Amino acid sequence: MQNDLDSIVETARQAFAKASTPAELENAKALFIGKAGRITELMKGMAALSVDEKKTRGAAINAAKQAIEAALNERRQALADAELDIQLKAEALDVSLPGRLREPGSVHPVSLTMERIELIFASMGFDVADGPEIESDWHSFTSLNNPPNHPARSMQDTFYVDIEGDDGIPYNLRPHTSPMQVRYAHAHIKKYAELAKAGGTIPEIRVIAPGRTYRVDNDATHSPMFHQCEGLWLGENVSFKDLKVVFTDFCRTFFESDDLALRFRPSFFPFTEPSAEIDIQFQSGPLAGRWLEVAGSGQVHPTVVKNMGLDPEKYIGFAFGMGPDRLTMLRYGVSDLRLFFDGDTRFLRQFR
Repeated sequence: MQNDLDSIVETARQAFAKASTPAELENAKALFIGKAGRITELMKGMAALSVDEKKTRGAAINAAKQAIEAALNERRQALADAELDIQLKAEALDVSLPGRLREPGSVHPVSLTMERIELIFASMGFDVADGPEIESDWHSFTSLNNPPNHPARSMQDTFYVDIEGDDGIPYNLRPHTSPMQVRYAHAHIKKYAELAKAGGTIPEIRVIAPGRTYRVDNDATHSPMFHQCEGLWLGENVSFKDLKVVFTDFCRTFFESDDLALRFRPSFFPFTEPSAEIDIQFQSGPLAGRWLEVAGSGQVHPTVVKNMGLDPEKYIGFAFGMGPDRLTMLRYGVSDLRLFFDGDTRFLRQFR
């Protein structure tokens, strides 16, 4: 009987050795220690044996089973090692090759534009303000004379977050940087509060607010996250003429061209009155002859001046809002806004 068991073990070893894949090995295993395998059948036949025979026969069958399992595991490991060896050879690296140098990084084109905008307006005496990107309804809309039924308050246009303000209205991801005009004005007034109490005149407010903004929009010229730069100049004697001079000087400096025409086209914004869209026209180059919209502007609405904490009968001025992303596209000849956010180094490498 022992010879029969030895023969089964040897046959199993030979069958395992012939298996060239894990699937073939599992099929061979089933012939010996599977549900209908030879060792399994022998163990089922022990029911008819006496107690003493069961002890002797059972020990011999278990020893044979253990020998088969050892041979099976040995072959499994051999197949795994062979597969790993093939994979290593296929993915081998030639370590004698020279290393790949890490390319120097560069400033993102939109960041270059933001820096350029800040430098130009700083040369005109404008401060740069920064503030929260999650805003209250009052700062984003009410303080800017946006009525409750304005489309911008719709969830189809503005992102809202699961945080409620004191008024019970959810906070939003700011759809523009205009709230910084009001925030900066409040801080400015607080800074010069003692001067105002003494009957003095608060210095002019001259500030730009560049930063990220968010709207439910996504196509070749719009992105859910984009950049905006608001500007504000308030004083006792600031006119629409000043707006034209400032923005004309900015555009010609930004594009490094005096051969540039501007027009102020009548429009409507709740926070300015009168209001105007600002268009530019290049006199030469690939965009020559076309009027291109670059900003919205206007004289600050008296209600907004009042919400800033100032007397609209005494203080007057202008505001404007432009898109640095659009300016970047025009400056560098980029046709698809989404290229700025794809992270493709082939595209970004051009702006080193």
